[in-house]
Amino acid sequence: MTEDGDLQALLRLMAWLSPAFPVGSFAYSGGLERAVHDGLVHDAASLGDWLGAMMDHGAVWNDVVLLAESNKMRGDASALSDVAELAEALAGSRERHQETMLLGDAFLSAAAAWPDDVFIRLPKHVAYPVAVGAVSGAHGISAEKAIAAFLHAYVSQAVSAGIRLGIAGQKDGVAILAAREGDIALLARRAAGSTLDELGSATVQADIVSLRHETQSTRLFRS
Repeated sequence: MTEDGDLQALLRLMAWLSPAFPVGSFAYSGGLERAVHDGLVHDAASLGDWLGAMMDHGAVWNDVVLLAESNKMRGDASALSDVAELAEALAGSRERHQETMLLGDAFLSAAAAWPDDVFIRLPKHVAYPVAVGAVSGAHGISAEKAIAAFLHAYVSQAVSAGIRLGIAGQKDGVAILAAREGDIALLARRAAGSTLDELGSATVQADIVSLRHETQSTRLFRS
């Protein structure tokens, strides 16, 4: 990609994965709210550890593998349909399913401001990482760059949720982002070269709190 192409890719990723992009990610915590309620996450240090586990061994790792696959298969409608079906099936709870599917729908709706025929090749409803992967690939953005931006957005949103839940301050949040920068870069490179055979998670507590959040009576977030 040329220097101008790199700049264009950066600008589009900044737009698509910005907190201001109208997907509604601020309404979700991915089970973090319940983890705080249960005392599993209680301060900035444990929040950073939680995010690291989710990226290395949890649902977020699966998301970036699916993103990478969608990025590669952007021109193949049949392959995209298969990846989309797999991504939806991997949602481990009702709220997790709702979150990823609604974010995916909202992302495709907003990203249509950058026209491309990839929207024709995608199923009507797709999980969020599949939407990001397919659209970024269609615009010539590498999987590694798209994944790095996706992970940075994930950490930023989770930190924002932690601040709203009262377990971290703004300086703590910035420190978590800084500390995870190297991890995000390494994980982006690793995931960009992954295959679907590398899907898998081992964050049982995170899966449980996602399920338990469904019955939580008082809450700020939808997941």
